[in-house]
Amino acid sequence: MQIAEPLLIAIEELSKLPGIGKKTAQRLALHILKSNKESVDNLVKSIQDLKTRLRFCDRCFNLSEEELCDICKNPKRDKSMICVVEEASDVIAIEKTNEYSGQYHILGGVLSPLSGVGSDSLKIKELMKRFETEEIIEVILALNPDTEGETTALYLAKLIKPLGIKVSRIARGLPIGGDLEFADEATIGRAVLGRIVL
Repeated sequence: MQIAEPLLIAIEELSKLPGIGKKTAQRLALHILKSNKESVDNLVKSIQDLKTRLRFCDRCFNLSEEELCDICKNPKRDKSMICVVEEASDVIAIEKTNEYSGQYHILGGVLSPLSGVGSDSLKIKELMKRFETEEIIEVILALNPDTEGETTALYLAKLIKPLGIKVSRIARGLPIGGDLEFADEATIGRAVLGRIVL
């Protein structure tokens, strides 16, 4: 079956998005085709705004419309704590919990020598400069618990601890509602090591 070129191009472009395969891209393209012009115009404008209106915060590298993001500008945030994360999506996830009130620093990834990502590729120098101008008491490392995340956390801890700044890590272990019998050994081990006193 011959597919019209505009539809084929739309499917190709949509399938380049993470987590979108050819079938999902086709469903999305057909949905867009069926949508009214105003809905499609709003979608196009929102995508264009992502590229034209958003930038990275000069201090923490979060997404922002101005030089400093809303979190860095907020006087109610605890300026003595920095939570270090991999990407802006991690800030969104932590902010949804309403449990953290400090600042952030986004590295832009993790150390991955096999992929050619070294310390110069990340915002590590910028993090270290913040310690010269800001009175930081604690750095919380909220990196993914995979090999690259662990390596990056150890590297950062070695850089930061000599400055006399407390370095902590977010807890890891069993999810709420999870069953012990279905958890892997590493997860159970982390949960036991990271236990809390009641």
